[in-house]
Amino acid sequence: MIRISPIRLIDEQGEQRGVVETSEAMRMAQAAGLDLVEVVADSRPPVCKIMDYGKHKYEQSKKEAKARTHGNELKEIRLGRSIKIDPHDVQIRVDQARRFLMAGHKVQITQRFRGREMMHKQLGEERLLQICQDLSDVAKIDVAPKGMGRAITLVLSPDKDKIKTIKAKLAQEGKAQEEDLEALEAQVAAQNAADEQDEDHDEYEGLSEQEKMEKKKEEKKAKRGPKDDRANNPVDDEVADLLGEI
Repeated sequence: MIRISPIRLIDEQGEQRGVVETSEAMRMAQAAGLDLVEVVADSRPPVCKIMDYGKHKYEQSKKEAKARTHGNELKEIRLGRSIKIDPHDVQIRVDQARRFLMAGHKVQITQRFRGREMMHKQLGEERLLQICQDLSDVAKIDVAPKGMGRAITLVLSPDKDKIKTIKAKLAQEGKAQEEDLEALEAQVAAQNAADEQDEDHDEYEGLSEQEKMEKKKEEKKAKRGPKDDRANNPVDDEVADLLGEI
């Protein structure tokens, strides 16, 4: 029983109906064959919505069970395969990270480098720090940006208090909606897979021809194991170097 009057009402279609008397809201709910449910109790006036209460409780219990099973998963989002990623694509990934954080998951953001980009790692660090700032309204830094091979990673955790406040405000405005995490996860997985495929194709991009040749030689030696001079013909080796064979 909702004892406070008036209330801020959201109807069964999710439309804002403004501030109305509780008795009038209950009459509207009964006319629709539904219930009047308080969805934000700590605001004044409280926010109530016309809905099927039984269905609402069932869906809520399913979400809570799923959260207990899958909560606090670490989701990885890669900022392309290079620091040359387009700013628009960066923003897409920031929005994806925000949606994961709002759903209660940690997010690992990875900036990769190609070729000589390793000489400008500070650009990647600056980008990750900017992302921290962009997501500071919903997240806190769990692991500060740190280098890992040819990449820099950052881990963010959801700030539960800030997220709770945002969700309450969205509910009050009638904008709250459930996140389709399966579709989001599929989108991010496709992005990461595309980045990996591109990395395979242009592993040598950014290197001079001489650097590419040296890298290929090193890889060939690594595959063959320790060099056995007794098994090699010096003339053959010289011809292979001139031809650039691997």
